[in-house]
Amino acid sequence: MFFTERKLKARLEDIKHLRYRDIINISKILVNERNTDAKYPLNGPWQEKRLGEYWKGRDQYLWVTFDVSVPASFKDKTVLCFLDFGITGGGGNSGFESLAFLDGKPYQGVDSNHKEIFLPNGVVGKKLDLKLKLWSGLEGGGKPREMEHRFSQAFICWLDEKVDELYYLSRAIIETNEQLSESNENSQKLLHLLNNTFKLIDWSSDNVYESLYQAHEYLINGVEKLEKFTDIVINCIGHTHIDVAWLWRLKHTREKAARSFATVLRLMERYPHYIFLQSQPRLYDYIKNDYPEIYEEIKKLVQEGRWDANGAMWVEADCNLISGESLVRQILVGKKFFKEEFNKDADFLWLPDVFGYSWALPQVLRKSGVKTFLTSKISWNQYNKIPHDTFIWKGIDGTEILTHMITTPQVNAPKDSWFYTYNGRIHANTIAETWNRYVDKDINNELLLAYGHGDGGGGVEREMLELIKYLDKLPGIPHVKTQTATEFFHKLHERLSTTDRFIPEWDGELYLEYHRGTYTSQAIIKKFNRKLENYYRLAETLSVFGELTKGIPYSKETLEKGWKIILTNQFHDIIPGSSIKEVYIDAVKDYQEAEQLAQEVLNKLENTLDRNKDTFTVFNNSNWVRNDYVFLPIDTKGFVSTTHNKPLPTQVTDYGTLVYVEELKPLAFTEIKVSEKQTEVVNPFELNDKVLDTPFYTVEFNDKGHIKRIYDKEADREVLAPNQCGNVIQTFEDRPMNFDAWDIDVYYQEKQANVDDLIKFNVKETGPLRFVIEVEWQHLHSKINQDIIFYAHTRRIDFKTKVDWQERRRLMKVAFPVDIRTTKATYDIQFGNIERPNHWNTSWDFAKFEVVGHKWADLSEGGYGVSLLNDCKYGYDIKGNLMRLTLLKSAIYPDPEADLGLHEFTYALYPHLEDWRKAHTEIEAYKLNNPLNVFSGTLDNLNKSLFTIDKANVEISAVKKAEYEDAYIVRLYEYEGKKTKCTLTSDFDILSICETDLMENNIGNEEQTQEVTITLNPYEIRTFKVRFK
Repeated sequence: MFFTERKLKARLEDIKHLRYRDIINISKILVNERNTDAKYPLNGPWQEKRLGEYWKGRDQYLWVTFDVSVPASFKDKTVLCFLDFGITGGGGNSGFESLAFLDGKPYQGVDSNHKEIFLPNGVVGKKLDLKLKLWSGLEGGGKPREMEHRFSQAFICWLDEKVDELYYLSRAIIETNEQLSESNENSQKLLHLLNNTFKLIDWSSDNVYESLYQAHEYLINGVEKLEKFTDIVINCIGHTHIDVAWLWRLKHTREKAARSFATVLRLMERYPHYIFLQSQPRLYDYIKNDYPEIYEEIKKLVQEGRWDANGAMWVEADCNLISGESLVRQILVGKKFFKEEFNKDADFLWLPDVFGYSWALPQVLRKSGVKTFLTSKISWNQYNKIPHDTFIWKGIDGTEILTHMITTPQVNAPKDSWFYTYNGRIHANTIAETWNRYVDKDINNELLLAYGHGDGGGGVEREMLELIKYLDKLPGIPHVKTQTATEFFHKLHERLSTTDRFIPEWDGELYLEYHRGTYTSQAIIKKFNRKLENYYRLAETLSVFGELTKGIPYSKETLEKGWKIILTNQFHDIIPGSSIKEVYIDAVKDYQEAEQLAQEVLNKLENTLDRNKDTFTVFNNSNWVRNDYVFLPIDTKGFVSTTHNKPLPTQVTDYGTLVYVEELKPLAFTEIKVSEKQTEVVNPFELNDKVLDTPFYTVEFNDKGHIKRIYDKEADREVLAPNQCGNVIQTFEDRPMNFDAWDIDVYYQEKQANVDDLIKFNVKETGPLRFVIEVEWQHLHSKINQDIIFYAHTRRIDFKTKVDWQERRRLMKVAFPVDIRTTKATYDIQFGNIERPNHWNTSWDFAKFEVVGHKWADLSEGGYGVSLLNDCKYGYDIKGNLMRLTLLKSAIYPDPEADLGLHEFTYALYPHLEDWRKAHTEIEAYKLNNPLNVFSGTLDNLNKSLFTIDKANVEISAVKKAEYEDAYIVRLYEYEGKKTKCTLTSDFDILSICETDLMENNIGNEEQTQEVTITLNPYEIRTFKVRFK
C-alpha cells in the first residue's frame, strides 16, 4: 500500500550521488593519438580534447593525460579520480579498457566497471602525474568494425566514507529483503530499520550531510543488534577469468592481465578482507616479463596469503582434444612454475570454463599431487543435470578425486535454470541461490563463490567488496566470508573425511552436453596440435638418444620453449576453434615456431650421421616390433635391401620410393640401403570396371565414387551393411541456436546432402605394395579430392583427402554404414579408451549424438569389427551401425571465415577379425599418426632399443630427460583395460630404475637393475626414472 520498497530504492539512488564531495571537473584532456602498444607512458606530443568528444578505432591505442592539481583542502580525505572514457562489453569481452600510470608506474585498470582511481595521500597539493593507456578494444567477434567511445566524465573529488557506507549497507538490506517472503520476520525487521533510517535524512536542508551522518550511525547501530542464525557459509574468492585468447589475441591478453592485476593490488590496499585467485602460470609469466613491478607486489601478497596462486595447469586447457601426455605436461609445467616462483605446491585443478572432462583426468591429477578438481561448466548441459555438486569422481583406472562444482547463478536467474557462473556477482540473490541450488546439503554446509568480472578480465569491482562486508551481517541469508580456494578445499576434505553420510560418486567421463562443434572447428589448429604432440614425443626421444650415444647435450631449453607454445595454444578457446580469426593467424605462426624448434633438436642428431646417398636409417618411434611402410625421398628404381642384402619389397611413387620393412626393433634404428639386386615383383591388385581385387578385399565402387561393397576374403563376410555405401561424404546445414563455432545441435541432420558429383575416378598408382585410386567430387562451391589407398600388407584402407572448402555454416562428415550389431562403440581417449552407447535409449544416451575420440573409434561384435581411424580429427557420431567422422565445420562467428580454404587430412577404415584388442587397432592407429622416420646416412648403435616392453597392450607415451636430475623419464600405460604384468628394459646398460609420480617425484626405491617387472592395473599410467651407465 505504501510502496515502501520502491521508495527506499529511490532514496538509495539519491544517496549514491552524494558520496563524491567537492568535485573538480576535468574539461581539458590531453591526447597522444599515435597508435602504439608501448608498455610505458609516452611523453607526447599532446593534443587537446574536450569532454563530450568521441574517439574511435579498432585495436586502437590512445595515451591520455590531464593538466590538473589536487587541492590542499583534500588533505586527510579519501581522494579519487573518476573517469568514464568508453564502454566495456559484458565480461570484458569487447570494447574499452585502459591502464592508468601514476608517476610513470602502472597503477590500476580503468574500464566501465572500474571508473574510480583512489589516489595516495602524497598527491594532495600537487599536480597530478596521471597517464592512461586507452585501448579501443575489438568488436567481440564477427565482422571487424570500428569501436566508438566518448570522453564522458572526468573529475577529481574526495569520497565521503560515511555516506558511502550508508549507501552500500542500505543497498545490501534492500537486496536481502528481496530474497525474503513478506511473511518472513527478517523482512519486516529489515524494512522497518531502513525506513526509519531514511526518515532521518533531511533532504531540504542546506547541509544534508549532517542528517546523512545521523542516518549512518542509526543504521550501523541497528544492524549490530540484528541476530543471524545460520551455519551456512558462502566463501567468496575474488577472481577474474582471463581467457588466454578468445575474442582478442594473446598480445591483448598480456595487457588485460596487467590491467586486472594492477586493479587487484589497489583494491587490496583498501580492503584487508579481499582475497584473490589466479590459476594460470601463463599469465603470471606474461606479467613477470612485461611489468616486473606488478609481479613483485603479487609475490609479496602470495606470501601473505591474500593472493591465491594455485590451479595446477599452465593454462586452463581443453580436456577433450589434447593428448594424455599434454595433460601431464600442462600440470608438470604449471606446478613447476608455481613452485619455483611462489614456493607453492599447486594441489587443486581450477577449470571452471572447459567444455568437458576426459575420463583419464582423475588419474592424471592424483598422480600429479592434485587432490581436488573444480568446475562449473558441466552445469551448462542441454538435457541432463549432473545429479551432484560435491562428489567423488572415479577415473578410467578407478582413481578417485574429490570434485566440487560452483553453484552460483547469474543475479536473479530463473529458478529452473541450472547454468552456473564462475564470474559471480556479490548480491544477496547470488549468496542465497548459491546455497539454494546446491544439491549435496546433507554432507557440506560451506560453498565457494568466485566473484569478479571475467572472461576478458577486469575482475572485482569496489562495490563487490563493500557488499561482502554488509551482507555477512544481515539475517535471512547465509554468512558471507572471504577465503582462499586453497583453504576452502582443504576444509572441504576435512568435513567429508569425518562425515557419516554417503558421499556421491560419478564413474565415467564428465561429458558436456553442449559445445560439440569444438571437436571440429578450426581444423588447422587441431591438426597442428596432433602433429606437434607426436613430433615432440619424437624429438624428446631422439634427444635422449643423442645424449646417450653421441654426447649431444639434451635440448632441454629448446624443447621446453616449444612445449610452452603447444600448451598455450591448448587453452580452452584456442584449440576448440572458438576464437577470432587473428588468434588463429597467430597460432599458426606459433606452431610453425614450435615445429622449427623441434626440427633443430632433430638436426643435432641428424648432423652426426655418416652421410651416404645410398644408405638410410629408419627409426621405429614406437615400443612395438613393427612391420610397416617407409618412404625414401629418392627414386631407388625399386632396389632396396637390408644391410645383410636381403631384398625389400618396394614401389616407386610420385614422392619417392615406398619400402616395406619388417621386424623393426622398438625405439631403435635400422639401416637399409639402395641395392643392386632387384626384387621379384608381383602385383596383387587387379581392377576390372570399378571392381578392385586386393589381398584382403574385393571392393566395388558405384558411378558416384562411393564404395558399394567391401567383401572381406579372410572373414568371408561383407563389411558394409546391405544395400548401403561407404565413404559417403555428407554435408549438413549447420545453424546452431546459440554459439556458432561451439555448437552442433541435434537437428542438423534434418538437412543433409551427399557428395556425389563425381568429376574424376582413375588409377593413380599400382604396384606390389599398394593400389591408389584418385577420386574427385564437386560439391556446391567446394572440391574434394581423395587418394583411396589399398595395401598389400595391412587391412587398413586409407583415404588421403584434400578439400578446398568454400561453404559457410555447413558441416562435413564421412559415413560408413557397417554390417555390425552391437549396442556400444569404443573410442580412443587419453591414456585409454571409453565405451559409449550407440543408441538413444535415454536422454543421457541421446545427448551424446556427437562425441570426442582421438585416433580411432570402433564397432565390434563377436568375432568381427570395424575401426575408423584418423590423423587429426576428433568428432565422432556413431548411431546403430552407422559410423561417421566429422571432418569440417564452417562457422561464421566469432571468425566469419573459419575453415575456408585448403585442408589435408587422412582417415582410414580398418575392418578386422575379432575385437579391436585382438586386431591391434591402437597400434594401427599409432602407425597412421606416427609414420616411420627416415634419415639419410647411417648411425652407430643400430638395432639397439632404447626401451622395450614385452606386452603389446602397454604403450610408452614419453621418453625425456628428467626435470631436476641427470636421469631419464619413461612413461607407459596399459590401454586394453586389463591387468597386465610386463617387463621394462633396454639394450643399453642401465644403472638404476626408480618409480616416480607424474611430477617426477620418487615414490619407490631406486634399484640397481637392468630391468623392472611391473604389474599394471587396467588403464594405469606408470612413470620411471632411469639412469644409464
